[in-house]
Amino acid sequence: MYLCVVEPITTMNRIIEKTHFSENVVKLVVEAPEVAKARKAGHFVIVRCGENGERIPLTIAQADVNRGTITLVIQAVGHSTRKICALEAGDTLTDLVGPLGKATDVGLRNGTVVCCGGGVGIAPLLPIVQAMKAAGNRVVSVLAARNKDLIILEDEIRASSDEVIIMTDDGSAGRQGLVTAGVEDVIQRENVAEVVAIGPAVMMKFVSLLTKKYNVPTVCSLNTIMVDGTGMCGACRVNVGGKTRFVCVDGPEFDAHQVDFDEMIMRMRAYDPQK
Repeated sequence: MYLCVVEPITTMNRIIEKTHFSENVVKLVVEAPEVAKARKAGHFVIVRCGENGERIPLTIAQADVNRGTITLVIQAVGHSTRKICALEAGDTLTDLVGPLGKATDVGLRNGTVVCCGGGVGIAPLLPIVQAMKAAGNRVVSVLAARNKDLIILEDEIRASSDEVIIMTDDGSAGRQGLVTAGVEDVIQRENVAEVVAIGPAVMMKFVSLLTKKYNVPTVCSLNTIMVDGTGMCGACRVNVGGKTRFVCVDGPEFDAHQVDFDEMIMRMRAYDPQK
């Protein structure tokens, strides 16, 4: 069972601020006071741009109850996301529904929590980092991207982390290498109680393989495979522990060691516009 709050189509859903992280990645601060009050780490919303627009599930990166706003990070990968990214401050999203999904299991862990995010996966990681730190945990965040220009929300992540490790493929920021190298360094030097991984499916797969070797419990968020956000389309079905699960209603977070990433990656190719 999950909480669903529907925003009326009025002056709400108005875009208050717009920021470009890169050519194809945009941050929107949207007026949605009821969602801002109800959301928890791990929740997402469904948005629609235009009467004939597709339903797009987006994880809530931040919420400001006093301002009555939520922050969304959108990557332009198809027609509908390009339309949303083209909106400007003062424009209004046609629909915004949420918060949806199951909230992150946040509490005090017996050891360090390592939160690792890749690319735009850093956006849904942010509220988890904030919630884990607020619960009293030692939080080490590992942020990874192809280059320094694709590392987003670094200042916000640092504000709620005891330590931040930056990994880039080309070495233009932090250390050169993959996210797994940063995660393994932390595991080898201190007691890690849990790892949280959000990013491309292949990144989460290899983080999961690494942490399984060290027997460290690991949670992954599979929001990248969601399509309509209700479970009706079936596109987000995944194999978790040998059972079929639907990311948008059973997740979006799962035990990473139980997820069949190979099957998930194979199915995601069907939605790749380059294929």
